[in-house]
Amino acid sequence: MLMLSGFEYARGEFEKYGFELTEKQYGLFDKYAGFLVKYNENVNLTAITEPDEILSKHFIDSCIILKYIDIPQNSTLIDVGTGAGFPSVPLKIMRPDIKITLLDSLNKRIVFLQKLCEILCIDAEFIHGRAEDIAKDLKYKGDFGCVKYRENFDFVCARAVANMSLLSELCMPFVKYAGNFIAMKGPSEDINSGRLAIRTLGGAISKIYEYKLGGDARKLVHVIKISHTPTRYPRSSGQIKKKPLG
Repeated sequence: MLMLSGFEYARGEFEKYGFELTEKQYGLFDKYAGFLVKYNENVNLTAITEPDEILSKHFIDSCIILKYIDIPQNSTLIDVGTGAGFPSVPLKIMRPDIKITLLDSLNKRIVFLQKLCEILCIDAEFIHGRAEDIAKDLKYKGDFGCVKYRENFDFVCARAVANMSLLSELCMPFVKYAGNFIAMKGPSEDINSGRLAIRTLGGAISKIYEYKLGGDARKLVHVIKISHTPTRYPRSSGQIKKKPLG
C-alpha cells in the first residue's frame, strides 16, 4: 500500500523545483514516508505526518540544496542534528554517490535512522553524540574505531531552529578547509547577526538563497570555509548559550 500520493503526482511536485524524479527514487521516498509515520506513533520524530506535506516539507525541502549548491561527485556530508534524517537521507536518495554521516544527540533517533537506512538499502555512518563534543576532539573513538571528524567533511548541513551564531559554532568545526556549511533557515531570522560568528569560526557567507516552498518562505545560507576553525571552538553547550559569538 502506497503512503505517498501516486508517482505522477510526486514527479510533478519535484518538477516544480527543477528535479527529475525516477520511479525508483519515488519508491524509496514512499518507503521512507511509510516507515516515518509508523515509527512516529511510538517515537516523536515529526509533527508532519500528512503524506503530501511529508513530500513537500520534508523531502522536496531537503532536496532544495541540490538546486542551489553544486555538490561534486562522491562528496562527504555530515548532517548535524539530523533528527529524522533531513536533509541528508533525501539527498542520498537523489544523489547516491554522496557519502553521508548522520549525527544526533538522541539515541532513539539514531536507532530509527539505522533501521530506516537498512530498509532503504542506504549506506550511512551514524554518530550518537552532541556536536560540540564530537567536533571538539581531533579523534573520536566510536563504532568505527578512532576516526577524525573535525574539519573532515566537504559539506556540513543543518536544518535547525537554532540561530545562525549558535548553529555556526556547532557546524563550522566539522567543515574542512575550502569546504561548505549549508544552513536551512526560516524567513524571519536575521542572518547578518551571525556574520561575526561565522568569520570567527573561519567562514564567510557566500550567498543567501531565498525561495518559497508551497507558499512558505525559506532561506538557504551557503558558507565557505576560508580558514581553519580555532581549536577552542566549539565551546561547551553552556558557554555557547551563555555567551553566543557575535
